[in-house]
Amino acid sequence: MEAAVKSVFAAVGGWKPVIGAGVFVLLFAGERLAAAAPRPHIRHRMIHNLGLWAIVLVLSPLIIAPLTAYGANHLLWTRPEAWRAGALTLVADIVLLDLWTYWMHRAWHRAPVMWRFHKVHHFDEFLDTTSAFRFHIGEVIASALLRLIPVTLLAIPFSHVIIFETVFICAVMFHHSNLRLPAGFERGLSRIVVTPSIHWVHHHAVQRDTHSNYATIFSLWDPLFASRSGTQRTPEMKIGLESVEDKPLLRLILTPFMRKA
Repeated sequence: MEAAVKSVFAAVGGWKPVIGAGVFVLLFAGERLAAAAPRPHIRHRMIHNLGLWAIVLVLSPLIIAPLTAYGANHLLWTRPEAWRAGALTLVADIVLLDLWTYWMHRAWHRAPVMWRFHKVHHFDEFLDTTSAFRFHIGEVIASALLRLIPVTLLAIPFSHVIIFETVFICAVMFHHSNLRLPAGFERGLSRIVVTPSIHWVHHHAVQRDTHSNYATIFSLWDPLFASRSGTQRTPEMKIGLESVEDKPLLRLILTPFMRKA
């Protein structure tokens, strides 16, 4: 079993950028062939999303990747040999990291200082695969730092962190996508993982929905912690923030540091 997990890490770790790029291309193409909601003409929207993504791409190898590696190599304790590998341990670590991400996402919404960074993501007035990369670099760096807490406390192996990150980014691209899925299939799938029908409600331009549906990979966290919205996604659902318009790229970058954003 240990050898199997190591082979998974070798496959995922080395191919992480390729897997991410491949999923992006498939979803990007799929949502144009089978769109769930009509695509509005929003000027400069794609420039905003790809511009923020470019900043993360440039700084990630310099800041985020070293942070992750540092945390995974400075654990507070060492797991017993029997815990270090195996499919069950890998699944448990993914579930635990996803649970941490759920509470971290709630914090990005509820803590005023954190919300100043996170609302850059919610200014987007439509959702598609590119929305998965529309995050302020400050939020990305802080999230990487905060993730070190469970990694070091639980002595999660670096290999498991890399596999989680790969699953995580694929899940984020999927549930932001404008891909139309068969209703019955999506309904069944949503009982296990977060689907577009769940996450689009999180981006609904109504405050009670914006502050709900925080789960990233597994969909059980919101019902479990009473944060699931009862709103059903519709094709004409207004996306963004209530009574707020999107900003130019430079304004998006400066938003967290402005008195009135």
